[in-house]
Amino acid sequence: MQQEPAPLTRHLRVRQDRGHTVLEFHGEIDIAAAVELLPYLDRMTARPHARIVIDLRPVEFFDCSGLRLLYRARGRVLDQGGQLHLVCVHPLTLRVLRLTGLARLLPPHPTLDAALGQPEATSGSV
Repeated sequence: MQQEPAPLTRHLRVRQDRGHTVLEFHGEIDIAAAVELLPYLDRMTARPHARIVIDLRPVEFFDCSGLRLLYRARGRVLDQGGQLHLVCVHPLTLRVLRLTGLARLLPPHPTLDAALGQPEATSGSV
């Protein structure tokens, strides 16, 4: 059952959907936003066997600080035996994910349904 997103910060909404915790990032994800998001992201990714989706569709700007958040979240979730999926459609963000190789480690999906319909998509290696 899907719930309305609960705002934690101006850059993060969290909800549950089909047994997954959906972390919806909003606005500009830069160094200031990353500092704000990190404690929440760390708390969510520290849970054993967490099933998490990071949804970047509402993001307007995404820099290397955001890449660090994604990479850190992926490592923490995998260390706890969980799953992490990514939803992203913004062309510039997708380009950065591909150029840095993060798209191989955390393949982006165009929709939440596509991300939740996939088997674990976080076991890629560089």
